[in-house]
Amino acid sequence: MSSTLRNKVQLIGNLGSDPEVLTLASGRKLAKFSMATNESYKDNKGTRQTNTHWHQVVAWGKTAELIEAYLGKGKEVAIEGKLTTRSWEDPQGNKRYATEVICNHVLLLGKS
Repeated sequence: MSSTLRNKVQLIGNLGSDPEVLTLASGRKLAKFSMATNESYKDNKGTRQTNTHWHQVVAWGKTAELIEAYLGKGKEVAIEGKLTTRSWEDPQGNKRYATEVICNHVLLLGKS
């Protein structure tokens, strides 16, 4: 068995807002957006329940350019990437954490 670590995530969902796209001084693009995924199940009484989970997504370069050109609030997409966690200290001195998906592939779904 290989000793290579694997870190891969695939999500299908809808954008919660229009992507925020920045062009860095180098000319490279950075896109950020939130994405909702839904999980449906029946509870003990047979009633259908839906849980919505929110994910923060970040994309760079050509992937960010595609996102800027084609994605907007409500669009259904499939993404593939890896999970990353970062931390920082807020102005009050509290340690904060964020888990994000670094997207390297995006596929438009649904109606255009």
